[in-house]
Amino acid sequence: MSSEQIALNPNKLVSFLNKPAADFTRRDIINFIEKNDIRILNFRYVGGDGKLKLLNFIINDKKHLEKILSVGERVDGSSLFSYIEPSSSDLYVVPRYRTAFANPFSDVPAVDILCSYYDKAGEPLDIAPENIIRKAHAELKKSTGMELEALGELEFYISSELDKIYTIVPQKEYHESHPFAKWQLVRVEAMKLISEMGGRIEYGHSEVGNIDANGDWEYVQHEIEFLPVSVENAADQLVIAKWALREVAYKYGLEVSFSPKIIVGHAGSGLHIHSRLVKDGKNMMVDDRGEINDTAKKMIGGLLELAPSITAFGNVVPTSFLRLVPHQEAPTSICWGNSNRSVLVRVPLGWNGVNNMIFDANPKEKEIFKDSMSRQTVELRSADGSANVHQLLAGITVAIRVGLESPTSLEKAQKLYVSGDVAKKSRMNLPQLPTSCYEAGEQLFKDRSYYEKYGVFPPAMIDGIVSHLKKYDDKNLSEKLFGDGNALMKLVKKYLHCG
Repeated sequence: MSSEQIALNPNKLVSFLNKPAADFTRRDIINFIEKNDIRILNFRYVGGDGKLKLLNFIINDKKHLEKILSVGERVDGSSLFSYIEPSSSDLYVVPRYRTAFANPFSDVPAVDILCSYYDKAGEPLDIAPENIIRKAHAELKKSTGMELEALGELEFYISSELDKIYTIVPQKEYHESHPFAKWQLVRVEAMKLISEMGGRIEYGHSEVGNIDANGDWEYVQHEIEFLPVSVENAADQLVIAKWALREVAYKYGLEVSFSPKIIVGHAGSGLHIHSRLVKDGKNMMVDDRGEINDTAKKMIGGLLELAPSITAFGNVVPTSFLRLVPHQEAPTSICWGNSNRSVLVRVPLGWNGVNNMIFDANPKEKEIFKDSMSRQTVELRSADGSANVHQLLAGITVAIRVGLESPTSLEKAQKLYVSGDVAKKSRMNLPQLPTSCYEAGEQLFKDRSYYEKYGVFPPAMIDGIVSHLKKYDDKNLSEKLFGDGNALMKLVKKYLHCG
């Protein structure tokens, strides 16, 4: 990290310590706490439900602080994970120093640190969210010599009383600005705070979804997109971002929801995941001309192969499958394409061969910007805000490894390529995504050997996820509830604060 990057970095610990977060030590954390009158240390860790948990420590003295940062603390695993028995439930949570940040919401000055779980023998807990994604990434790196970077597009709705000045227009507010777009201040404030907590944000904007509910209440949709980081960090920052958005909205007396569907017939909220493979500072998915290569196509083939079972991690409430319906931008058919928002896996524009644009827009500009890292990614568009983020990104990592290892991935990618509107390609008999949590569970059970290979996902966890999804008993839910507005609204409200 260059001196310019440190000077501009919004993370207060990075700027104060004048070093990148990846290099933080225990001594650095203590130094920041002492010099900034920090009175509370917070441990945060992701539970089995995918949400961020919290343990507060009052700092009594320096020795006490050093002990906490050195050995961690005990927690009740049976209350955090459904796969742990109360008779043997003690776990350790141990801080990862590189994740430390100044808590922007605490009335008492506080530093927060994300933690990893360890079992009674001091070994990484096999079912811990951060451990599963770490194992998945380690196996991909071992198999291919490449690292996976990822980013999320986090969509969400903010609800409030109807603003009768500059009234909203349903489904027409994509990239609209205030005052026609509502609650921009919540999004911008959250973006600032997420970046201070270590989140690498690309941009934010208003999304297409605007819902006028019964003439007195409105829901407005926004999106925050992140920058590519290691797949482990990508998962952590999405969980932190959800927490931050809820905190900011709560401050203004508002609700924020990541629910996949607010009202049937209106745009749902997705969690699109972009991925790229890198090695030695180079994007390994493009050739010398900047076009996607066979590595990228194998990667896509793996995502297509395991797409049905990935829904078991990325679409985990019944309303997920009110979003994944035909004739919407949310995908139902398993296919891929270039710059096509109706496909499951999209290859977005990658700035290939268009270096002249900045000089056309700015005739007096002469300096050429050079970046050895291609921005090309591939985007999986099926997941939504209900996702267990660490499981989802671990599942995507497994699928990419499978694609790179399989001799049939290129053939699958070639067979399932689509140009144009997917809805008009029905004659292709494209394979379909599951239509319910129950079916997603069935697909995970069928594909479980891929996820359990190398011990990435423990069998008990796969069994638990499958059982949980099947208990919804939501086969043919859309058909059962068709025309029953009250039942649909009751279902949506039940999962309004999922994820």
